[in-house]
Amino acid sequence: MSAVSLKWVDTTLQLKGSVVKAIYKNVLWCGIFGFFVSILHHLDKPVSQPILGSVIPSIVLGLLLVFRTNTAYERFWEGRKCWGSIVNNVRNLARQIWVSVDEISPDDKDNKIAALNLLVAFAVATKRHLRGEAVNNELEELMPSSKYIKLKIMNNPPIEVAFWIGDYLQQQYYRNCINSYQLTAMQELLNNLVDNLGSCERILKTPMPLAYAIHLKQLLALYCFLLPFQIVKELGWWTGLITALVGFTVFGIEAIGLEIENPFGYDTNDLPLDTICKTMKSNIDDLISLTPSARSPENNATY
Repeated sequence: MSAVSLKWVDTTLQLKGSVVKAIYKNVLWCGIFGFFVSILHHLDKPVSQPILGSVIPSIVLGLLLVFRTNTAYERFWEGRKCWGSIVNNVRNLARQIWVSVDEISPDDKDNKIAALNLLVAFAVATKRHLRGEAVNNELEELMPSSKYIKLKIMNNPPIEVAFWIGDYLQQQYYRNCINSYQLTAMQELLNNLVDNLGSCERILKTPMPLAYAIHLKQLLALYCFLLPFQIVKELGWWTGLITALVGFTVFGIEAIGLEIENPFGYDTNDLPLDTICKTMKSNIDDLISLTPSARSPENNATY
């Protein structure tokens, strides 16, 4: 129980990953303004206006914040599902290529390894594409230099990598290294990778409507501005502190939604895309270290 309690305390006091840095200025302004209103009230100025509580009902603001947060989390979770699907399709396609493609010439094994590295390159290119970053040496080590140079001038590098993988599969079919059923199954997995790329692009390029975001911020500012006038009579000198706490709550919820609506960046709460890509590379390296049982052309024909 003590270990659980310590972990709870550590999590509660943790700043990394929280939105405190993003909202602390707004919270301070709320507290300062609330303290200013309490001074005016102490000087017998007519600042106590409980009726202002009906201007923006708390339930309306709460529903708007819940909708904002739920919408952002749906985007975050859909992005995670897309990347989970990318991982699964890369593993399945790599396994099928490694096991099913016959090695007829001495170079076939090297070509298979190059194709498997292109699967990792697809994931890395997708990651960098979603982050708006250019092709770099992270991709250079996963492909021949000729392909790397060509990839640097492409507008959508993941699509080019998917084309190279599909071209490799088609070549193996023409060489009778795989049959039509195997080709169809592998192309389906490759299509799934491209579909996941499109889903991630849809999340990235469809932000929260600007009018909604602006209106929500305006309501938050107005609510925190009116709050001290509603509570100063009952709370007196505590008005600034309570206003700051309320501001911390509502601005924090809004900031969380803003942070997770684009899950492909470098923020602490974004998806760990670098780790996911490294995991895929490790999986491919493990697969390459395995030696599948030899298959004869006759066995392939009846697959």
